[in-house]
Amino acid sequence: MIWIHDYHLQLVPAMLRSQRNDVRIGYFNHIPFPPPELFARLPWRTEIIEGLLGADLVGFQRDRGARNFAGLAEQLTGAQIEIDHPLGRDGSPGLVHHAQGITAVGAFPISIDVGEIETLSAGRTTRQQYNAIRNRLGEPEVILLGVDRLDYTKGIGNRLSAFGALLDEGRLDGSRHILVQVATPTREGVDHYREERHEIERLVGEINGRHARLGFPVIHYLYRSLPLEELVPLYRAGDVMLVTPFRDGMNLVAKEYVATRLDDDGVLVLSEFTGAADEMTEAVLVNPHDEEALKSAILTAVEMNRHERRNRMRSLRAKITSHDVAEWARRFLNILEQPETPEIPEKLEISGTGITP
Repeated sequence: MIWIHDYHLQLVPAMLRSQRNDVRIGYFNHIPFPPPELFARLPWRTEIIEGLLGADLVGFQRDRGARNFAGLAEQLTGAQIEIDHPLGRDGSPGLVHHAQGITAVGAFPISIDVGEIETLSAGRTTRQQYNAIRNRLGEPEVILLGVDRLDYTKGIGNRLSAFGALLDEGRLDGSRHILVQVATPTREGVDHYREERHEIERLVGEINGRHARLGFPVIHYLYRSLPLEELVPLYRAGDVMLVTPFRDGMNLVAKEYVATRLDDDGVLVLSEFTGAADEMTEAVLVNPHDEEALKSAILTAVEMNRHERRNRMRSLRAKITSHDVAEWARRFLNILEQPETPEIPEKLEISGTGITP
């Protein structure tokens, strides 16, 4: 068995298949797979689809990614599809029947090592660091937290603007509500990313200039990478986690935050455009392109009563605990190692988004 990961290697399955017909090839796509009208713009669209069809099993973060791929395989290569029940958590077959054979397609939402994070979160060192963080921040009533790669897809600027607007309107109070934003450096040699960094730093300075008190900024901004041993105490300190990207394959920060909430408290504000939103429906879901909706979601999280916070977090924790990264890998590999791909009818009739015999 060979398991290939992510969009950089989309041509590899067919390359391998052309040389070795005695292996089982799996491919997993970590980022969102585009809808047909967007993907069709690519000059190499057919080559990419044919490259992926070299695999026995192709996995995506979300059902819509699997459907997008299957539809493109049909459109660009003449494949026949049966994709009404994509492979994944329920094990239902979703098949693409093409000239080279049959490729199974499905959604396999990735997860995290929940046990490792829970162990770190429960440790004495983490508790000491968590208390020290809150003390250094001036023991605010609510700590809002963002942890992201500094990437224009993460929506950090919109998040900062919404927080600043709530302070301007007096709906949040800078003496009681503060935001900690960790931005991990990435692709610093690319102009677009440098511009994004400068814009975020401008926003941080502007909002702090309006609302900070001497020695007490309302936004604490860290432009650096933090190891998990430092991130976990920060997660523990955050009362509200803001995960608001414009688009994300999954977003494991959301799951890491939930895994640290051993007391079942805290609120997750989560973009509808993350893969995690399909599973984590008890989060406060939001459209990050809509500033008013983002402001409303932040206020909802800040003002949520303890009973509701605990009920939502308890449900979120149950979901990630039962579907951790080991379970994700086991499900994918168990299907990949099956020697025979499920059969589909010889003749298929297109019906709606799928097909019927």
